[in-house]
Parts: sequence; C-alpha cells; structure tokens
Amino acid sequence: MPDWMTAQVRDHGRAAEAFEGRIDDVRKVAQVFQTAFADGKTLWTFGNGGSAADAQHFTGELVGHYRHDRRPLPAVTLSCDPTSMTCIANDYAYDDVFSRQVAALARPGDVVAAFTTSGRSPNVVTGLAAAKANGATTVLFGGGDGGPAAQHADHLLLSPSTVTPRIQEMHTLMLHLISEHLDNWAAGVEP
Repeated sequence: MPDWMTAQVRDHGRAAEAFEGRIDDVRKVAQVFQTAFADGKTLWTFGNGGSAADAQHFTGELVGHYRHDRRPLPAVTLSCDPTSMTCIANDYAYDDVFSRQVAALARPGDVVAAFTTSGRSPNVVTGLAAAKANGATTVLFGGGDGGPAAQHADHLLLSPSTVTPRIQEMHTLMLHLISEHLDNWAAGVEP
C-alpha cells in the first residue's frame, strides 16, 4: 500500500490529467483578460484564505511579470486592503467585504475574478453578483460544480476535483498558464 505522500502525488496527477480536457476554457479566459487589458480595463481579484493568496499571486504575476520584461498590467486584489476589509466587516458584515469594494471600483468592461474552492462563501457569491450588476465580466476559479458562485460567473474555470488541495493546485496551474499567455502578448513574444 502506498504511503500518504505517494497517494497525494498520484491524486494530483489524476487531477492534472483530467484538467487537460479544460485547456480550451483556460485559453478562452486568457483571451478575455487580454481583451480587457488591451481596452485599458482593470482586473479585480478576491478570495478567502488560500484562495486570497491565489488571487494575490495572480495579480502579482500581472503587475510584475511572469517570464518576460513587459509593461505592467492593471490588476488589484481586494483582500489586500485590510482597512477596507475590516471597515466593511465591522460596519456591515463579512459577507459584504468584496461586494462593497466591487460596487465601488469595478466598471463595465473590467474583469472580476473570484477564487474559491467550494463556491459557497457568501462574500464570494455576493462579490460576483455585484460585479455582474456593475457590468463587469466575471470569472470563477472554482472546483467541482462551482457551487452557488457559478450562477454569477460569465466564465468558469473549474478544477476537476472536489478536494481542496487539488483544486488549489489546479488554480495555480491555470493562473500560470494565463499569466504566460498575457506575458507573451504584452511582451510581443510568440509562445
């Protein structure tokens, strides 16, 4: 019987293999981001816990760079502003921490991308709903069937797993693939 580490690696491999069938979805969303950036629009990202870290990782790759020296791309992670987060959570509710920021900041043509493993966090669901109400394009990096958050997503990037670590590992792969696409485009480099 394999040890638990070997079992985890094999489970990761199965998720990555299943993910291969979703590469066209990743290409399509990469083009959505590219079009928004070409039009001078902004990407707003958010999530909770590890998903907040994934959202921040993604914006870091875009504002900084992934592999090529190129112009910075306008991306902001909403969970990185502790003053707004704690003000909204204190004066309203934690369920509103993303929706209030999205309502204030996201404009038509912008893209709002939520990272979630369950798709059930009320603040993620209401954040995407606020983005749709503002006329922004919405992208959900989720797992399984996307949960309730999927109802508010124009584009779904779902990990082919319901296990949190596998979902997050596939999210990292997705954001790296999209980052490379955008890096190549912004740098004028053929992949």
